[in-house]
Amino acid sequence: MSIAPYIKEIGRGKEGARSLTQAQAYDLMSQVLDGHVSDLEVGAFCIAMRIKGETTVELAGFLEAAQERCLPITNSLHPDGPVVLLPSYNGARKLPNLTALLAMSLAQKGVSVLVHGVTQDAARVSTADVFDALGLPTALGIDDVDRAWSRSEPVFIALDTLCPRLAKLLDVRRVIGLRNPGHTVAKLLDPTRGGAALRVVNHTHPEYADALGGFLQHTQANAMLMRGTEGEPVADARRLPRLDVFLRGTLQAALSLPAKEGVLTELPLLPRNIAAATTAVYIQSVLSGEAPAPLPITQQVDCLIQSLKAMRP
Repeated sequence: MSIAPYIKEIGRGKEGARSLTQAQAYDLMSQVLDGHVSDLEVGAFCIAMRIKGETTVELAGFLEAAQERCLPITNSLHPDGPVVLLPSYNGARKLPNLTALLAMSLAQKGVSVLVHGVTQDAARVSTADVFDALGLPTALGIDDVDRAWSRSEPVFIALDTLCPRLAKLLDVRRVIGLRNPGHTVAKLLDPTRGGAALRVVNHTHPEYADALGGFLQHTQANAMLMRGTEGEPVADARRLPRLDVFLRGTLQAALSLPAKEGVLTELPLLPRNIAAATTAVYIQSVLSGEAPAPLPITQQVDCLIQSLKAMRP
């Protein structure tokens, strides 16, 4: 098999490239993930899509193919219970990585939380690092997820475990030095496969907000769309970003929150050292009540809780 015909369509440059249908995008990504194409073709695909950019229907096709190859996650304790999905693929470089604080705050309120992402980044503090410092295990399979949820704990699962074929596509960046559609797909994964899940979908640049909003509408998703903190799915502890809630693909104005505008008059007390161990101590102090929780993260938690309630039939 070959994806050369698809590369011919998408590889004509930014102005001349043609977009694929959802079915074609699904077939292309299926062949890439299943290893049916050469390394040269994979590289050409990554570069061509980097130049052209993904359309909504292409992204939907790519995601469909990836999710079929994911480890299926089900909430065996509460089959109809909600699950919040937090994609963590960036880590912290300047600010403490507080994705684990968001996850644990939700878990304390009875929400099953699944964090998925990469385990290591030489230049950043990953959520996996913080989970480890907090003594929270990394799931190696479905049983580990069930055990964590039975203890009312959030659980982290590496993309290598959740979807090894997609993880291999992300690794192409190490060779060619460019991101590819796999990075966007990873942040959009829903391994519950249509279950009662609410995804936090974050972007790093404002221009991506409209594109991702269109995708959530097209796929009739349940999601919170926001600008992430250094690419992480947690509100900036200093200033609340805009939180747009989509239920079944429809923007819910009553559940969404506007961004905090104006000059910051007060900053939260955050650790100056962003190391995983220091971040873990800070998170524990917040959860125990010894330190005040950053208001934007508290607002994000409340927004997610209200959105989960609205999802119930």
